[in-house]
Amino acid sequence: MTETTIAVLGAGAMGSAIGRMTKEAGARVLTSLDGRGDANIARVRLHPVSIVPPGVAEQTAQRMAPALTQAARKPMYVDCNAISPETAAAIARVIEPTGAPFVDGGIIGAPSSLKFYMSGADAGRTLALNQRGLVVRVLEGPVGAGAASALKMSYAGITKGLTAFGSTMSLAALRNGAGDALMAELSESQPELAAWLTHNVPRMPPKAYRWVAEMEEIAAFIGADFPEHRIYEGAAALYARLARDKDATQALENEKYFGKYEWASNEGQARAADFSVIASKKRTARLLPA
Repeated sequence: MTETTIAVLGAGAMGSAIGRMTKEAGARVLTSLDGRGDANIARVRLHPVSIVPPGVAEQTAQRMAPALTQAARKPMYVDCNAISPETAAAIARVIEPTGAPFVDGGIIGAPSSLKFYMSGADAGRTLALNQRGLVVRVLEGPVGAGAASALKMSYAGITKGLTAFGSTMSLAALRNGAGDALMAELSESQPELAAWLTHNVPRMPPKAYRWVAEMEEIAAFIGADFPEHRIYEGAAALYARLARDKDATQALENEKYFGKYEWASNEGQARAADFSVIASKKRTARLLPA
């Protein structure tokens, strides 16, 4: 098997996990933490994989552009940030004059169970990473359409948007003395939703500061012509507040609030499953001849 060498731009939790997985699968992995290794990355034909906060994704491409321009043999620049197709197209315009191929990418999942979606004319070349510990899927569509970024924005808009809705209404309920009643009712009548919120909301506060720019990218993805983009402007403002409001984050992280209803969510899910079986039997009975 030919050696695969990648350079992870951004060594946060996600970048570190990707580096670890690919290295364990036999890839050579390097990183550039402060820009001083950019020229070396381009010189030895490492494939830069950008995994940075969305607010600095374009700046990172601009930082790499001189080194890519000077490289005699062009590496492939893979942008895997949580950005809108419009921002992906802007980054493609930064990379294009360097002569390096550009791939629009999107990452879905937790660091322990990642899936990479790639799009663009050279996206097929990233399928080699399937042999290096990653799960890579190629989407149809030109780079300008940003198919991978569009998928990432849509998916994150649902999952992180739902976290924003759950956090917002939980905080409002707690401020007005209805917090326990809200979670009790959700556990009884919406057990799957209650279980999802119980799992995800308390884990969100440490990541809130990173989600601000992502919500802004989702708002841009929806488009200013559509009033619903304001939902995600509001989500960005919420996450910005939670990044600095310790009282609010402590309330959301409080196991006495979300944790105390976990048993009810599990019990409610069991009841919902039993009801589903009964309802299915009734529908079948109606279809059978007397």
